[in-house]
Amino acid sequence: MIKIMFVCLGNICRSPMAEFIFKHIAAERGGAFFAASSAVSSEEEGNSVYPPAASILARHGISCEGKRAVRFNARDYEHYDYVVCMDTRNVRAICRMTNNDPLGKVSRLLDFSDNPRDISDPWYTRDFETAYSDIYEGCEALYDYLMKKGAVS
Repeated sequence: MIKIMFVCLGNICRSPMAEFIFKHIAAERGGAFFAASSAVSSEEEGNSVYPPAASILARHGISCEGKRAVRFNARDYEHYDYVVCMDTRNVRAICRMTNNDPLGKVSRLLDFSDNPRDISDPWYTRDFETAYSDIYEGCEALYDYLMKKGAVS
């Protein structure tokens, strides 16, 4: 089973959206995955998914019920096969926490797409539609990458 940790700043918008979108894609298409999400910051720890993020997921038939923000820790780096960040700042933060990613597990979500880029934080932009679209694009690209790599059983 492939284990994926999605990471953003607070774990209330982008990374939980990625976690539940990826789970949705994998449930529809198949594959042995475990997906979770976390934050580089502790400021939102324990909080639920931000209502506009939960709402856009619900509009697409995806539930994030029960998700609470958690902070990424060193054990996560050892446990997960992929640490997939939403933007370059998250990558830098995770690299600081993991002694510069010695196992090469850290990437940005849209690095798997044909158009690598950061996913803007909708907490600041208030553009949850674009965030959803970008995250869905990245999750599909990650899923396809894993399929091509033969990592899905």
